[in-house]
Amino acid sequence: MIKRIWTLFVARNREFIRDRSAFGWNIAFPFLIVLGFGLMFGQDRQVLYKAGIVYAPAQQVRGRGVDNSLTKEPLAEQQIDAFKKTRYVEYITFPSQEHALKTLAHHRIDILINPSTGRYWVNATSPKGYIAERLLLAAGTDSGPAFIRQTITGRETPYIEWLFPGILGMNMMFSALFGVGYVVVRYRKNGVLKRMSVTPLRPWEFLTAQIISRMFLLLGTTAVVYIGCAMIFGFHCKGSYLTMLFIFALGGFSMISLGLLVSSRSSSEEFAGGILNLITWPMMFLSEVWFSLEGANPWVKKISLAFPLTHMIDGVRKVMNDGAGMSDLKYHIIALSAMSLLFMAAGSMLFKWQRE
Repeated sequence: MIKRIWTLFVARNREFIRDRSAFGWNIAFPFLIVLGFGLMFGQDRQVLYKAGIVYAPAQQVRGRGVDNSLTKEPLAEQQIDAFKKTRYVEYITFPSQEHALKTLAHHRIDILINPSTGRYWVNATSPKGYIAERLLLAAGTDSGPAFIRQTITGRETPYIEWLFPGILGMNMMFSALFGVGYVVVRYRKNGVLKRMSVTPLRPWEFLTAQIISRMFLLLGTTAVVYIGCAMIFGFHCKGSYLTMLFIFALGGFSMISLGLLVSSRSSSEEFAGGILNLITWPMMFLSEVWFSLEGANPWVKKISLAFPLTHMIDGVRKVMNDGAGMSDLKYHIIALSAMSLLFMAAGSMLFKWQRE
């Protein structure tokens, strides 16, 4: 029995090592991930909180229900200087208070400070905002805190509502890429596609059927999850449900097409898995699934725009949290449509029935 197990053990190891593409990706993939994120996020300190600072004339906020007689500019400047010495806090400047308040409402920053008026704002639903506020107050001068707390006007976006579209998008990403790409590779490896090649079935018909099937499953499961979570947590969608469904469908189609492109020629499940992981990990971290890229290097933001998940999540958040319409999402719609056509065309041209 031991001898038989050992024989199978050795045979499987030789099979894996002889598959140079799979063996190489298993070694190279961790290095590429560490190198990529080291270049993107490698800093002398880790950022835990983001503080927005408005450097605008005080006149910009007058006439908006603000009592300017409470302004303590000298003390505010002293407190903000002390606050800036706090480690693990990133400071992002805004020229406009109105834009900064929208950023705060969408949890892209944790606290907003206006030194020219001696006021600060936090999102009451943000746990990180609470800690950032404690840090600001702890940096108060001997005369006491110089800043006055203000509240965001209108309905604040709860953190769970900001996070929810990212969770749905990430779930769709894994289902689209691995549910299509990995399965097609297994079909080719097991000879299923070889048998299909002698039938009247054409490549584009096979790919179309895969897309329709996966789209049906993606949208069906996403709808069930959304309805269930909305009933439990009371999610509020400010925009049209049809618009949100359209963005989900377009984003799902784009990622399914990307999965088909990855699987167009490969017959190695290990190699395809490595490629899919190389695609999903950057998307998961750079598409604002868990956290905002506000304040990140401009080139990091430009890289994130190359991912379909970025456009889908941002589009759904605008519909759900801001009530955006189709005209407000035209940039995301154009980007997702172009990516879908590119991935689908390339996958169709490269597709092979049999192993090479």
